[in-house]
Amino acid sequence: MPNPVFRFAAVSGQGIVWFLKRNCSISPTQLAWAYASLCVVSLGIGLFFWFQGARMILPFASLELLAVGAAFLLYARHAADGEKISLDDAQLVIEFEQAGRCERVAFNRQWVRIEPSAADRSLIEVSGQGRSVVVGRYVRPELRPALARELRMALRGM
Repeated sequence: MPNPVFRFAAVSGQGIVWFLKRNCSISPTQLAWAYASLCVVSLGIGLFFWFQGARMILPFASLELLAVGAAFLLYARHAADGEKISLDDAQLVIEFEQAGRCERVAFNRQWVRIEPSAADRSLIEVSGQGRSVVVGRYVRPELRPALARELRMALRGM
């Protein structure tokens, strides 16, 4: 029987893998370069006014850069967040990465249930063997039911 076409997954050999990641428009490295160029321009303007006698421009420019740097740091810390769901012959493995912390949960394929947590567009609850986790944080709410159907279909082996 040919493998079904998966919308969210990549099929490799006997395994199926779903990579659900945050949609980032700029990588942390690109963000660092943008911040460095912003610092050069802003501090250059601040120094120009410092030498012209406006002494308060540079401290406020520095304070502004500190606040923008904190916001950029928070963004960069969560830029690589994501979920990886992999299914092989025996088990379903879910790996979470959030702010550099990784968590891994494995389920026996035979005992897994896939259901919405509350409503049709809510996160997807994966449960089995007395444990449960929610996935789908990085999928648009209207696409979560399709992801849940795809996971159920893959678990059934169709």
